[in-house]
Amino acid sequence: MQLVKKRLLQLMIVLLLLSVSTFTLMKLAPGDPVLSILRADELMVTKADEAKLRQDLGFDRPLLVQYGQWMSGVLRLDLGKSYANGKPVWDEMMRRLPTTIQLTAGGLVVMLLISVPLGTIAARYPGRWPDQVSRMLALIGASIPGFWLGLLLIYFFAYKLQLLPSMGKGTFSQMILPSLTLGFSMAAVYARLLRTGLLESLSQDYIRAARARGVAEWRVLSLHAFRAALLPVVTVFGMNIGNLLAGSVVIETLFSWPGLGSMALEAIFGRDYPVIQGYVLLTGVFVVVMNLLVDLSYSLIDPRIRLGRKGALQ
Repeated sequence: MQLVKKRLLQLMIVLLLLSVSTFTLMKLAPGDPVLSILRADELMVTKADEAKLRQDLGFDRPLLVQYGQWMSGVLRLDLGKSYANGKPVWDEMMRRLPTTIQLTAGGLVVMLLISVPLGTIAARYPGRWPDQVSRMLALIGASIPGFWLGLLLIYFFAYKLQLLPSMGKGTFSQMILPSLTLGFSMAAVYARLLRTGLLESLSQDYIRAARARGVAEWRVLSLHAFRAALLPVVTVFGMNIGNLLAGSVVIETLFSWPGLGSMALEAIFGRDYPVIQGYVLLTGVFVVVMNLLVDLSYSLIDPRIRLGRKGALQ
């Protein structure tokens, strides 16, 4: 309970700092959103029109007042309206969020299907040919940028072989290529982490004791060593969850996937500041919440951590 309170306090601090920095950076960004909006209408723009729109958007007020009004709306889940289409930012993000979660889940499934067998086999046969093959695949996966891998998959499977679609969302087949691109890029790192964690846990005394008692090797590996090896993997995953969202921006743009990432990129090019600010805040909340879940999962993965906390409380 103490950990949850601490993380909630951190969430409030992170949101405050994110809101201030994001609001300030949007004001310092080059270009004038008022002129961008007026030019988008392709009408003759007069000084009166510019002044009226600036007043309607509240840009004629002091920055502190603008921030206070925007922050009060954030607390009510009102992130303003998009400059591009006039729709509420919160509604638009909630409409696209399930699409991004679907892509992220697909990437995680691919990552687990690749990294767990590779890391386990490499740790089971260290220094032998399965370990060498695992290292080679991990090196290839870590060396290829995500966008380049996506282009290769599109070229071979969509253009040459014409087996899978390369763009859009709606069917399972349209999800395969972006999930492979996102998951393979992550699998290389986590396969090496899992291998290192398994090698360390397999050298512990309680593993030797389990083997001496005649426990089957698959039980030693899956029930004892594997759980302890997950701790560094889960830790790095919690630290890199922001990179996962950042990677989805590239993948969504490459495969025309209508998620939060593509929405954010369109907002950046169109200087749609309310959408950018809402995306940054939502990403910050997601990162803090995921780190909280990671911390809470430690006691489930390794019971020794739970006993340590009880001892500390006593």
